[in-house]
Amino acid sequence: MRGVSDLAATVVAELEAARRRTLTLLEPVPERQLVRQHSELLSPMVWDLAHIANYEDLWLLRALGADGVDATHDGIYDAFVHPRRTRGELAMLDPAGALAYGRSVRDRVLEQLHRRGAEGEGPLLASGYVYGMVVQHEHQHVETLLAALHLLPEGYDGLTSERAPAQRPAGAGAPPAECVVPGGTYVVGTSTDPWSYDNERPAHEVEVAAYAIDGAPVTNGAWADFLTAGGYDRQALWSQRGWAWRQEAGLERPLGWDPDGDGGWLRNRFGRHEPVPADEPVQHVCWYEAEAYCRWVGRRLPTEVEWEVAATCDPQTGEKRRHPWGDGPWRPELANLGNARLGPDPVDAHPAGRSPVGCFAMEGDVWEWTSSGFEAWPGTTAFPYREYSEVFYGGDYRVLRGGSWATSPLASRGTFRNWDHPIRRQIFAGLRTARTL
Repeated sequence: MRGVSDLAATVVAELEAARRRTLTLLEPVPERQLVRQHSELLSPMVWDLAHIANYEDLWLLRALGADGVDATHDGIYDAFVHPRRTRGELAMLDPAGALAYGRSVRDRVLEQLHRRGAEGEGPLLASGYVYGMVVQHEHQHVETLLAALHLLPEGYDGLTSERAPAQRPAGAGAPPAECVVPGGTYVVGTSTDPWSYDNERPAHEVEVAAYAIDGAPVTNGAWADFLTAGGYDRQALWSQRGWAWRQEAGLERPLGWDPDGDGGWLRNRFGRHEPVPADEPVQHVCWYEAEAYCRWVGRRLPTEVEWEVAATCDPQTGEKRRHPWGDGPWRPELANLGNARLGPDPVDAHPAGRSPVGCFAMEGDVWEWTSSGFEAWPGTTAFPYREYSEVFYGGDYRVLRGGSWATSPLASRGTFRNWDHPIRRQIFAGLRTARTL
């Protein structure tokens, strides 16, 4: 865009990239699937599509003093007012209307950007914060849409070919069984990342006792051993609440797994059944399952502080990194992000992305459950609205870290905090274990 700042040009490029990702994902999906609610855990996909447009209308037009496109949609597309299980009952725009709404909003946003640029007075425009918030919001909904597509009983026609095998670098070696983190004072959170969310702020020091953490996420092969050992039937491995949920929900194996008839396992991947690869991280397990697995191996889930320290802190130099590999931008050889392959890679596929203490795959592949509840960091201030983080502090939520194969690189960093209920399995979540030294 001639005549605009470098930041404004970056913002435009990121807004357009996020929209291409959304539309490319949904283009093969028939309208009947877009408008149907396939699970009470996920919205009808057309709701997400119009919600993305409404959020942009609210924050990149009206919140910045410009005329919005249509405020009458606010009530329908307020994610805090309407839980996912009820969204299918709302008087939503149809797919054509949602697309038209999104185009109208985007055209006006680009016009405002061209005229005013991406920066200005006030915290919303500092370093273009509000634009980064909206771009990340769309990417996060793409991940939600991928979870919905994965549950489609008819399958997903956008999966047109088998995934190419991950390219393992020659001579890279396997991840270590575990990585030792010495006790000491470390920094978690951030005060400098311009597009970080309020719950990541501020950076602060923590005292951590020495511990060891898995060098890679728990694999499908290891989880199959847990199944063979009767892990889902041994009540002693489960917490009281976890065992109650295991019985109520009939949990017997990860979501999407089925016996192959020969003692092995098949998985459902976007409507296609295939053998479960032993060397990929297990995914679609809930926190209670993760907790039981840890007891079976005589270990525990890491706290989220332990997870972040292992992912981003160098005990030898005191350096704090933005990503496990450093402060530089993501490249495909560093981590499996951005839904390029519609699933996890083998745990040894990205040695160049290992953390300072030697852990593999701490960004991408699968979200990793931690033992921690979702609480505010010391000194956190809600911004720019309470409903993003503050209203969820102190509930039944458990923190997940690291992003998944479906997470955009723009919304992935070592300080990013995700959270969900401990019963959730539709998300692309796995785990790694830890032990106190």
